Amino acid sequence: MNNEFTSSKSQTDWERLDAMTDEDIDFSDCPEITPEMFAKAVVQRGLPNPKTKAQVTLRIDSEVLEWFKSQGRGYQTQINTLLREYMKAHQ
Repeated sequence: MNNEFTSSKSQTDWERLDAMTDEDIDFSDCPEITPEMFAKAVVQRGLPNPKTKAQVTLRIDSEVLEWFKSQGRGYQTQINTLLREYMKAHQ
């Protein structure tokens, strides 16, 4: 797992983009949407997640929790992965 944080500073040249006009934008790799294409579009919202998760309250030793948190973002996913592997090993 990569523990390096990504920079929160944008590398986008916002001033240059703000100064652009519609004519300056290259749409050559984006086909124009026709009314026929739009009519066939399907809106999908709230698709069920096949692997649902349950929110629980769990008492964990504070030093264990601090260690997982010190590993960086995704510590809850790491805990879940370890618990899943333990479950598989004991089935």
